[in-house]
Amino acid sequence: MKLLYTLAILFSFCTVHAQDVALFNKDGKAIAYIDTKDEMSVYLYDGRPVAYIVKDNVYGFNGQHLGWYDKGSVRTHEGKIIGSTKEATNRYTQYEPYKSYKQHKPYKAHQSYPPYKVYGQSDWSDDSFEDLLLNGIKK
Repeated sequence: MKLLYTLAILFSFCTVHAQDVALFNKDGKAIAYIDTKDEMSVYLYDGRPVAYIVKDNVYGFNGQHLGWYDKGSVRTHEGKIIGSTKEATNRYTQYEPYKSYKQHKPYKAHQSYPPYKVYGQSDWSDDSFEDLLLNGIKK
């Protein structure tokens, strides 16, 4: 019985809980993170909820379609990469800042229809990733 209890404790310490996925801009700065245990919600590091991911669509809480989440990269409506996970980029990434307490998530507004998805782009957008995400804040 003690062996079973010991194994259960060891197993609980060995399990990996991947719940946050950092998103970096083109300069390698951590801008936001995806909380995979919280309905794929996207938070800025100051705790503000700005967006969420449904299938491969990125929506703001105001219902605005912001872009697509494709194989670890956030893409604009033009198909350019504007944000990326560490694993999906070959660029240098800085350390992630400390996360502030998460603010209360607003209700999700009615989702707008996404535009046609553009394929084949591999370059980075010159637009600000943080500004794109801030467009999703419900006002």
